[in-house]
Amino acid sequence: MGRGEAFARQDLSKHKLMRANASPLQYRFALDGTVGPQILFRGENDKTMPDTHISELKPMTDGVVPITVDERLQRLEKARRLMRENGLQAMFLEAGSSLRYYTGIDHWLSERLIAAVIPASGGLIYICPAFEEAKFRQMMSLNGNIDSDNSTVRVWEEDESPYAVVAGIFKDHGIANGPVGVEETVRYFAFDGIRKAAPQVTLTSADPVTIACRAFKSPAEIALIQRAMDITVEVYTYSIAQLREGMSHIELAQNGAAAYKALGGSGGISAQFGASTAYPHGDPKMGVLREGDVVLMDSVGQIEGYHSDISRVVVFGTPTQRQRDVWSLEKEAQAAAFAAAQLGAPCEAVDAAARKVINDAGFGPGYKVPGLPHRTGHGIGLDIHEWHYLVKGNKTPLAPGLCFTNEPMICIYGEFGVRLEDCFYMTDNGPHWFTQPSPSIEQPFVS
Repeated sequence: MGRGEAFARQDLSKHKLMRANASPLQYRFALDGTVGPQILFRGENDKTMPDTHISELKPMTDGVVPITVDERLQRLEKARRLMRENGLQAMFLEAGSSLRYYTGIDHWLSERLIAAVIPASGGLIYICPAFEEAKFRQMMSLNGNIDSDNSTVRVWEEDESPYAVVAGIFKDHGIANGPVGVEETVRYFAFDGIRKAAPQVTLTSADPVTIACRAFKSPAEIALIQRAMDITVEVYTYSIAQLREGMSHIELAQNGAAAYKALGGSGGISAQFGASTAYPHGDPKMGVLREGDVVLMDSVGQIEGYHSDISRVVVFGTPTQRQRDVWSLEKEAQAAAFAAAQLGAPCEAVDAAARKVINDAGFGPGYKVPGLPHRTGHGIGLDIHEWHYLVKGNKTPLAPGLCFTNEPMICIYGEFGVRLEDCFYMTDNGPHWFTQPSPSIEQPFVS
């Protein structure tokens, strides 16, 4: 056992962590987020638990404003400008979040190619199976989708090659040699099919276009992410109140999914109990909830495709001093990360600030366990994990419009783990929380 691990296994209350709130009271949670000094999570027979029924949850979607056609047109114009600046003649997208970002079309992926080519000048060209064309054109006409005289649809029959259709688009638009930017999530077989059908065209990364567009969120995107976060807080408020002795993580996930549906969003909660919480994404042996267990919950929701991502840790029963101390250290690391997120600072500075707090307490060093084994945060938007990452080596400067999770974690194998996660976005005045950090181990959310 190394010096850091030995220190990390000591009672941290002997060190600098006594400044954490160590109130002996726990709290119950009402639907409106208020708290009162009641014992929390005492089991099936505890009548102090709030008995909120799922029918009491009401939709929180009034006033939600989808992304407008005008904003999508602005995105396309920016993409074309970036293509020209980076020497690209066109950009190729498959169905997925980038296609939705630029066009508003939200279509699933399958083995049949559904895609778009965005030329550096001129209208969009969509590619889809012939038998899907009628439905696809309806999707083009929905509110917030791009449907203009400049957009066309090229189809392919079941016995034809979709890649020959793409090659024909390149030829018809004078893209003799490219280069054509390929969006980063395009599957290899699609990339390879295009490469073989149009061998004269140079295919390269579209990252300078897609990341430069999507990483910087507009006010409309910020508003949608904020609403997703607000709904997630209410999902937690309901779901935490349902914790019971013997509950499985599957039951908690079902409660979370039902709450999202009732509140007008979509999403769920993943949960880990006891020693399983030491693994960032759980382990195969996750059991049922028992008295004294640390409960680690990670909830992701969506509104209009934009994500929330919030993690909380509570204790089922009365927290031990060890649990309080590690929780408080985690809160200190999260606060240090937020404080380091200043305009112009590199993304890696945020990770370094959180990691220093954890390492200085005897954990680590670096990515070693006991300690923080992963990056401190990631971008968030139409995908749950987006550029840019808050991790060592990322020199990208923080700038207005960037959105991130802030989730340093302390993992102690054989004991428990603590991850507190809230998201923030960069403004002209620096970082701004989407949700306020957890006040204490007994109170997951600000009243």
